[in-house]
Amino acid sequence: MAGARCAWLEERGLESWRGAVEGLVEECDNPAGDVWVLDCEEQGVVGRMLVQDVGPPWGWTDAERAEPAWYLSGSLTVPGLRSRRPGTVMAWWAVDRAARSGVGWVRRHCHFEGVARYNLSQGFTLVRTEQRTNARLFMMARRAECLDLSDWLAEGVSSDHQR
Repeated sequence: MAGARCAWLEERGLESWRGAVEGLVEECDNPAGDVWVLDCEEQGVVGRMLVQDVGPPWGWTDAERAEPAWYLSGSLTVPGLRSRRPGTVMAWWAVDRAARSGVGWVRRHCHFEGVARYNLSQGFTLVRTEQRTNARLFMMARRAECLDLSDWLAEGVSSDHQR
């Protein structure tokens, strides 16, 4: 899956994650259990993301960090399933699960404006941009809420596998 995403990015002249692939794969075996995968009956694992209850030490105010929140990062999907929007399924699953777990917010950040637009289409709001040494980060948040994902998950996709 990670190799397919890298090839897709490279074919379009976009910055690839090829140098990070080994680390992304290794994260799936981490003992913290914070890597979640999206399974598709016919294709196996089609997405993965980190879901953590502590965000990065930058980009969020002290007040924001004090609020119960889940932080999404490392989202990666198979490019051939864009019509089924696996990234949206994973984000909405996290929003729903956070609400059902009593967590008030789901937060995320990304480095690329195109990815930020995609995240905004999932109902996230741009909170601020943060300039880091070599990158501008888009800091986004969405209030947790219970969502009906039955139509999305009825297509043979399951998001209940934690690794």
